[in-house]
Amino acid sequence: MTTMSEKPSTPRRIADDHVAQVAALDPMISTRLGVHPEDERQPDLSPEGFEALAEQARRALRALDATERAAEKDGVVLEGAERTCARLLRERLTAQLALHEAGDHFRELRNVSSPLHKVRSIFTLMPTGTDQDWAAVAGRLRNLPGALDGYRATLTEGIARGLLCAPRQVLAVSGQLAAWTGQESDGASWFAGFVAAAPDRLRPELDAAADRATSAVAGFRDWLLGTYLPAADGTPDAVGRERYLRSARWSNGTGPDPAEAYAWAWEEFHRTAAEMLAEAGRILPGATVRETMDHLNRYGHAITGEENIRGWLQDIIDEAIDALDGTHFDISGPLRRVETRIAPPGSSGAPYYTGPSLDFSRPGRTYLPTLGQQTFPTWEIVSTWYHEGVPGHHLQTAHWTAAADRLSRYQITLGAVSADKEGWALYAERLMDELGFLTDPARRLGYLDKQMLRIIRVIIDIGMHLELTVPADSGFHPGERWTPDLATAFMADHHGSDTARRTSEIDRYLGWPGQAIGYKLGERAWLQGRDAARRRLGSAFDLKTWHRNALTQGSLGLADLADNLASL
Repeated sequence: MTTMSEKPSTPRRIADDHVAQVAALDPMISTRLGVHPEDERQPDLSPEGFEALAEQARRALRALDATERAAEKDGVVLEGAERTCARLLRERLTAQLALHEAGDHFRELRNVSSPLHKVRSIFTLMPTGTDQDWAAVAGRLRNLPGALDGYRATLTEGIARGLLCAPRQVLAVSGQLAAWTGQESDGASWFAGFVAAAPDRLRPELDAAADRATSAVAGFRDWLLGTYLPAADGTPDAVGRERYLRSARWSNGTGPDPAEAYAWAWEEFHRTAAEMLAEAGRILPGATVRETMDHLNRYGHAITGEENIRGWLQDIIDEAIDALDGTHFDISGPLRRVETRIAPPGSSGAPYYTGPSLDFSRPGRTYLPTLGQQTFPTWEIVSTWYHEGVPGHHLQTAHWTAAADRLSRYQITLGAVSADKEGWALYAERLMDELGFLTDPARRLGYLDKQMLRIIRVIIDIGMHLELTVPADSGFHPGERWTPDLATAFMADHHGSDTARRTSEIDRYLGWPGQAIGYKLGERAWLQGRDAARRRLGSAFDLKTWHRNALTQGSLGLADLADNLASL
């Protein structure tokens, strides 16, 4: 019961309190938000740590239930922002608890965005400008072994329950850990390299802490290979329909229809393949798409050296900001600040983005994994930087952050739905093509190749996990059932990635079921919403205004996204 001096609870207050409570439990969240920079904790990856987060989700859900019952009793109808926030909060919390109660966290080991990756990525989000900042880094390095002990306990419980990941994931992660420790290159560990930037007077303490962290990672890798891998023997790569749908719901904000998505993706595949062939003909008349890509890799424009490609990609973002600001978007103040960085060794093969802190003291950042490369063909990467930077991930995330006074903090942080974010970023690539930024045939072929990658993701992600057959009219192994080997061959035939990137991609799909389909399904929702808004408004439709409204509505699941966009 509330007193006269207390404000009645609302979905937005419940959601934002939930963010505060989760941030108190999970230092990875508080570090992402840019609060409590003095915190030396590592995430609690033990079974008890996962249960504490689940219990907080249950508390928030109970509070939401009580608030909605009280509103109904009083005849109050939730509308507008409160209704949107309540719907998102309920969907996200129930999806989270479905994963937890199935015990999926006991086998959550994969090559990207697993709990394990938090113990290193948390450092890349920390400030390092003062002695106090470096003291927090040292403390967090000292606490890394304990975090790995907790994670080992969680995975051990998974062994006891018969909930294990496939050996393929163990081997992929073990390879990453070898890169973290320097075992892969016989060089310094990533942790040692990270603290090398500290002032000399602080180095003895930091070096010792980095050595301790490195030893703990090496020991964890030994445990994975010596204990977990034998236990995981025989665990299939495919997760099956029940787990697939549960995981796909978390990434997409709704339970997708796999049969409809699979059939639609094949239609997109054939359409895009024809468009790629036509574009390849503009570059190398009479050649196949694969031959044209090989030609561009050998003779097309390329940048040599990590620092040179980093600077070149930074220029791509800066040029996009200057060109789009005032015409199709409003990009001012801290929204204009986004950095390009080289991803640390042992990252997955795909470029990625990290958002700014809530106060923008840490800017948005794009990361390029080089995977040992020193020469970088540029034809295939321009649209990717529109995806990761501007007008893609950075513009959406930075707009959300700048609108934090009008949106629920939950909607722009914990409640963000992967398919909404990835759908916008893929829409951003298409928008740049529509606006004429990809008229160069080589760059446009690169854009189409990235579209094809996201189409392939839908086909083989669903196909492998549900063990579907290849359609008779596919032109590729008709009637055969999808396997990782067949998926790898399909990607080699139809996407311009090298062997290392293909392996990383297949590992990712198998280890993170249902996430990869959200790119194309999300883009479809964004396009459907825009087209419906244009039809509704007719000549009054203004793309810049629609973009502004769309980028300040906060995150939505695919169950609601297209309809909300249509109403803007």
